[in-house]
Order: sequence, then structure tokens, then C-alpha cells
Amino acid sequence: MFDLTDVRYVKRIVVGSNNPNQMSSEVQIEEARDLLNRCLNDSPRGRILATEKSFTILQIGEHQVVLQWICYQVGFNRKPAWIGE
Repeated sequence: MFDLTDVRYVKRIVVGSNNPNQMSSEVQIEEARDLLNRCLNDSPRGRILATEKSFTILQIGEHQVVLQWICYQVGFNRKPAWIGE
């Protein structure tokens, strides 16, 4: 059983493009996915506490571009040594 009172560290991971002025490349998105998978599978194992989902529709000339992103808050009992600041 997972208890929220045991959470001492929360890592926020954004997957996707959340800033229209600085678009995320496929490499950056893949790195964020890899970090999320590591947080959920490596020791100490994290748990997803919450997700934020958002999108923005931009008009560029006569084209519409949709920016989508999901932010995961992953909670840990202690801060993993492999997470840098």
C-alpha cells in the first residue's frame, strides 16, 4: 500500500512541448520519457502522484499547430542519488 505521508521528494517531469517559443525536439521528449521510466522502475521506485495535461493551439500563417504536453509528478520516499539538480 502506498501512503502519501511517506513521500519526501517529488520530481516533476514534462513530456512534450510546453513552451511555444522553445519547441522540444524528439530527442528531448525521448529523454523525458526515459527519465519517467527510470523513476518508475529503478530503485528507489517512484509512484505517480498526479498528472497535468494541457495543449495549446497556435496559428502560424494559415496553419494551425497543436502543442501537447503531459506533466507527471512522481513521488519518492527519499531522493534518488541518480537524480541531479
